[in-house]
Amino acid sequence: MASDSAKGDSLPRPVAAVLAVVLRGEEFLLVRRANPPDQGLWGFPGGKIEPGEGVLQAALRELQEETGVHARAVKAFAALDSIDPRPAHEGGHHYVLVGVLCHWQSGEAVAADDALEARWFDLPALLANRARASIDVDTLAREALASAPTMP
Repeated sequence: MASDSAKGDSLPRPVAAVLAVVLRGEEFLLVRRANPPDQGLWGFPGGKIEPGEGVLQAALRELQEETGVHARAVKAFAALDSIDPRPAHEGGHHYVLVGVLCHWQSGEAVAADDALEARWFDLPALLANRARASIDVDTLAREALASAPTMP
């Protein structure tokens, strides 16, 4: 048990963050990340939750900052860990990522903030690009489609 504790001591404390899983019909909005972690990979817009901010609010803020898109946050539907076990000074991290299902309302996706590109993908295109995507993007996309209420 001592070795588990020692290993955990070298990691930074977990940080709460959100992923805005935005649906427009059956298309998902992905951004290509400019910064670590996952620099250069496609993933859902997102980032750290600010103090006093709820998960739905954080997802909409991050979405707006990274893409200029406006959406309606429906619900938090998934949580996953992103853990790099290296010490923090070597790039190690531990994020707890909350997936927030959002429905597109308006705006064309334009890469901003820490995004290099922003693009809409249907599920087959997303799956075809899985090798260039962050881990679990395909899983979150499938879960979002399964849990999405029908649009009015």
